[in-house]
Amino acid sequence: MLRKFRAELFLILGACLFAFNGIVAKLVLTSGLSAWRLTQVRCTGAFIIIAFYVLLRNRQSLRVKKGEIAALAAYGAIGMAAVQVGYFIAISRMPVSISLIIEFTAPIWIVLYIRFVKKKFVPKLMWFSIALGFGGLFLVARVWQGLTLDGIGVIAAFLDAFALAGYFLLGEKLGAKRSTESLTVWGFGFATIVWLIITPIWSFPFGVFSENINLLGIFSHYNLPGWVLFLWIVVMGTILPYILILHGIKELAAATSSVITMIEPVVAGGIAWVWLSETLKPVQLVGGVFVFMGIIAAERARRSTR
Repeated sequence: MLRKFRAELFLILGACLFAFNGIVAKLVLTSGLSAWRLTQVRCTGAFIIIAFYVLLRNRQSLRVKKGEIAALAAYGAIGMAAVQVGYFIAISRMPVSISLIIEFTAPIWIVLYIRFVKKKFVPKLMWFSIALGFGGLFLVARVWQGLTLDGIGVIAAFLDAFALAGYFLLGEKLGAKRSTESLTVWGFGFATIVWLIITPIWSFPFGVFSENINLLGIFSHYNLPGWVLFLWIVVMGTILPYILILHGIKELAAATSSVITMIEPVVAGGIAWVWLSETLKPVQLVGGVFVFMGIIAAERARRSTR
């Protein structure tokens, strides 16, 4: 039974790890480190670790043909660097809830691309699953609580959504020819280059690694060294979820995978409720149910097209 739904489990676990990582990242950001620098640590640290692993295990998989370089560069710059840049700019200028809702319109853009650019058939049930999932996220984020929109913030959030759609589509295309591990190495490699250009490494505040960071919420009586939290962010919050989601995309395709990962903000809200004592309203619980219903509908739509 588990083998039958392996790809779905990969995607759900990956989304859950991303959700938990959001809470850990919030702890690190309280130390004064900028979101830009935190993202640089994620990309660079993930690249070093996964590249070392693949070089030892199967360095032949890292070979690329000349024609692949542009696509791999786009995957790293768009799917790994641009997604995070757009998100951080959006949340710096608008409520997080609004930013998340716009970001998770990615499945809509993917399906529109498949239907009108690639001219492929999209089942009605897939459209219904997107509507359910998006409606659920609308309720989870309670967007009506903050509707003060900033022009640059809205543009950044939509660029983030397009970049996220590109991540799924490029991951599906490149993953058909390359191993998940080698694709991850090249993606993080190009993302690292982007961040080195934007934020030079020689001005990085290295003292944050030895700083004691409070765990807040129900664990506010405890502190951990910064390097411990960074290690979690890089390994469990970046490398592992990216690999899991790429494995899922390989089997389920971009459209279905993007709908399933809509579970991420729902899980993040649940973790914040328990850890940071952030209140969940009944309408948010209803929204979570809608998201799950959307995931189930997307899976049925995928199986009906086989």
